[in-house]
Amino acid sequence: MGHHGHDHTADAREGNRRALALVLALTASFTVVEIIGGIVTGSLALLADAGHMLSDNLSLGVALFAAWLAGRPATPERSFGYRRAEILAALANGVTLVAISVWVFVEAYARLSEPTEVLGGPMLAVATLGLLVNAAGAAILYRSGGESLNVEGALRHVLADALGSVGAMAAAATIILTGWRYADPLISVAIGLLILGSSWKLLRDSTNILLEATPRGLDAGEVGRRMAAAEGIVEVHDLHIWTITSGFPALSAHILVGSSEDCHARRRELEELLAHEYDISHTTLQVDHLGDHHATLQTLRFPSRLD
Repeated sequence: MGHHGHDHTADAREGNRRALALVLALTASFTVVEIIGGIVTGSLALLADAGHMLSDNLSLGVALFAAWLAGRPATPERSFGYRRAEILAALANGVTLVAISVWVFVEAYARLSEPTEVLGGPMLAVATLGLLVNAAGAAILYRSGGESLNVEGALRHVLADALGSVGAMAAAATIILTGWRYADPLISVAIGLLILGSSWKLLRDSTNILLEATPRGLDAGEVGRRMAAAEGIVEVHDLHIWTITSGFPALSAHILVGSSEDCHARRRELEELLAHEYDISHTTLQVDHLGDHHATLQTLRFPSRLD
């Protein structure tokens, strides 16, 4: 009745862990430099980016731990193992991004009310170095990420940091050329908005997975109608499509076939259809002959066109 589908390969999981560990080492090393640079230069833009990078260290640590948990074997109590640990880590990363953006807005408001002196030259040097570090980290995670929402969460942190470094560089250049102190808090607000925007997709996707919504890019109605149109199928109902973890969709449904049909043959055909047309390999299909099963509650009912 069920078909156990594909899994993330051990090599992919190990590659994700190595990438996360390397980027964590990079960002942790540079965080101290940026904090000191922000204090010495008096730049809120650098401090905002340093605060975000500090959260990167925590988030990457959580993501690395989640990647390790996701590779642990399943148990009778946890039949899917700890696969959703990476989704929880991605959700935590998204919430952290929102919190950081709020802190930046509060600090920027104070600086706009009373702008402070900023050392533009050292600020530009630190921001440029930060951009190089973040660009290297983003490249590592991008090559490793694949379909992992956990790695994508870490990548979004690093990309937001890179944008923050670009903003800090722009603010430093403005201060050097014009002496306009408001450039630093104004750029900080822009950095906060970029950080806030980067959290949206992460929060949306992780929340949808935890709520077991139909995976993005799949239309449950279309899938149900396609299944119902297959040879020998009378009706498809109680259809559920959800995501176990990144890149691991699952489907369950109750199938009614004609009284003279071969249940096992029809099930195997539907499993092949779902795997080839929708890339859904983990399926649980209950197949009954018409009239042999009486359901008290049916959802997402798709009768055959011949019915």
